[in-house]
Amino acid sequence: MISVTNISLAYGERSLFKDVNLKFTPGNCYGIIGANGAGKSTFLKILDGEIEHDTGEVNISAGERIAVLKQDHFAFEEFSVLDTVMTGNPKLYEVTKEREALYEKADFTDEDGLRAAELEAEFGETGGWEAESEIGRILAGLGVPENEHGKMMSEIDEAAKVRVLLAQALYGNPGVLLLDEPTNGLDLESIQWLEEFLIDFPGIVIVVSHDRHFLNAVCTVICDIDMGRITPYSGNYDFWYEMSQMLQRQAKEQLKKREEKAKELKEFIQRFASNAAKSRQATSRKKVLEKLDLDGLTPTSRKFPFVGFKPDREIGNNVLRIENLSVDAGGKRILNGFSLIVNRNDKIAFVGTEHQRKAALFDCINGLTEPAEGGYYWGQTVSVSYFPRDNTEFFESDLSITDWLKQYSPAQKDDTYIRGFLGRMLFSGDEALKPVNVLSGGEKVRCMLARMMLSGANALVLDEPVNHLDLEAITALNNGLAAFNGVILLNTRDHQLISSITNRIIEFLPDVEGADASGGATRYIDRMMPFDDYLADESVKSLRNGEA
Repeated sequence: MISVTNISLAYGERSLFKDVNLKFTPGNCYGIIGANGAGKSTFLKILDGEIEHDTGEVNISAGERIAVLKQDHFAFEEFSVLDTVMTGNPKLYEVTKEREALYEKADFTDEDGLRAAELEAEFGETGGWEAESEIGRILAGLGVPENEHGKMMSEIDEAAKVRVLLAQALYGNPGVLLLDEPTNGLDLESIQWLEEFLIDFPGIVIVVSHDRHFLNAVCTVICDIDMGRITPYSGNYDFWYEMSQMLQRQAKEQLKKREEKAKELKEFIQRFASNAAKSRQATSRKKVLEKLDLDGLTPTSRKFPFVGFKPDREIGNNVLRIENLSVDAGGKRILNGFSLIVNRNDKIAFVGTEHQRKAALFDCINGLTEPAEGGYYWGQTVSVSYFPRDNTEFFESDLSITDWLKQYSPAQKDDTYIRGFLGRMLFSGDEALKPVNVLSGGEKVRCMLARMMLSGANALVLDEPVNHLDLEAITALNNGLAAFNGVILLNTRDHQLISSITNRIIEFLPDVEGADASGGATRYIDRMMPFDDYLADESVKSLRNGEA
């Protein structure tokens, strides 16, 4: 068990936490949520002892081992992948390395033999004989291919490093798991495996995540950080969201009633304050008025932007036809002989592990790259707005946000309209005058969404749109896309966004091993069905496994 008693932390005049009291018990998964800057990651670091709090205590049950998802992706460059994961169990790693060094000695003495016997006992007790197979199981579940398990960390790419460090945290039966954004860099299949692992985990899991489906799947308690307080709610993220909305509605209704009551009291006091016969009643009502709390709602650091897409015209029957499209990148054929018809009611999610193919397709059909072969044809009634995965080139100027957005606004929209529009996207006052080249990742995404909203497009193409967004902005985007009545082509790892928005699933499959790079057409699965049905479909699993 972990108990947190009267924890407070301040940076200068800013109080991050004040008198926080919580208990974390085994068998539960605690989701830590809050607005950007609320202190989610800082709270995990307080629990781990990396950051010292100002007041209060953190007490952890004796002998409880804490495993933390490391954020330094290059800290283990001199280690093999297997060894990096094994360091997640420090005792086993120490025993294994001492054992290996002992057996490699050329002059093996009687004392070495006695020590070797001790090490063999410790090796078995700490799970050494099962270590390699267990590590392999975890790495495979997180999508690290077997041919990389023996490589050095310096030899694998950063996406694989992230997965290895997650495997390191999960390995060795820790009592407590502290996970900060564990789904970052994982594909949907790996996220699903992680969900199942954490659901079965017997210890304490404390996780920070912006993935709503993940929080719903694994969390038994949501800890909401807001204005220095941390409030636990039993249940998953959806339960917390509904509860918080209900409490806000109730608070607004109570405030409205108090304001109406205050108005009545003020009118009575003004009317009868000078009337001797009514003066006592007026004085009594004045005391009631003074006791009324008219400060408003409980303050919150949460801000929801407004995201809404309104097409300028209805889309026709001919939307998009792709014929034998091939795309090259870096001297390599990424997409080969791909054909597709997009219909006027389609909201398509492109899923699977072939992320390069999805990005290549989206860039090509939006005119950013030229086809190597074949072509694509948008219908005459179609207007397209594209959200690319990499938005760097859009923000290389020193224009203010207002002037930047004006470039994408219809001519009749003046500064007042633009400033009002930006206000709804949480760029109010002087915020709207900041130069775009200093914006954070989340601010850039909100600018790109504002650009799309002004376009009046009836077809939206979005490549990883939730990257850098907080839960409030993701929820706003989800609601905006759900209300949109045009065509959507979407690539995202956000399970809930896919399942709540799309009606058609397309999954690119890996090339058949040994096939010529310029040979057969790119393989894919195309199903008109909800995403959760797609994941459970046996025929889809057979196609993915190459059985049909």
